[in-house]
Amino acid sequence: MAKQFTRADRVAQQIQRDLATVIRAELDHPQASLITITDVEVTRDYSHANVFYTFLGTEEQGKDIASLIERAKGFLRSQLARGISLYKMPELHFEYDHSVEHGMNLSRLIDQATSLPKAPEDDELGADDEKSAGKE
Repeated sequence: MAKQFTRADRVAQQIQRDLATVIRAELDHPQASLITITDVEVTRDYSHANVFYTFLGTEEQGKDIASLIERAKGFLRSQLARGISLYKMPELHFEYDHSVEHGMNLSRLIDQATSLPKAPEDDELGADDEKSAGKE
């Protein structure tokens, strides 16, 4: 059975697509193309939208991008209103998404753990003990 999407889900997906396009095309910053919109959550009454984003760069550049996005909130909202027909365009709240960094960190830790030498298995130890006991 197909999953039923609510109107809020469809609005959130449309905001995510349009916002990514507007940020790349309209923001006057050399590193705006490195911003990725990872998710958008819209409240049921469409008054607020939490926009989660990531940025590929240093921590200092990330702070610079965060202030750029905060300053451009009104502009981004007005650009979205041109493409989406809603009674009220949601107020945008931008939050940095740490999940990508956490995922990369976990992946690195898993790679480190798998590269370690394997511990001998219990079956092999038990067989060795039986052989040595029979020789004595």
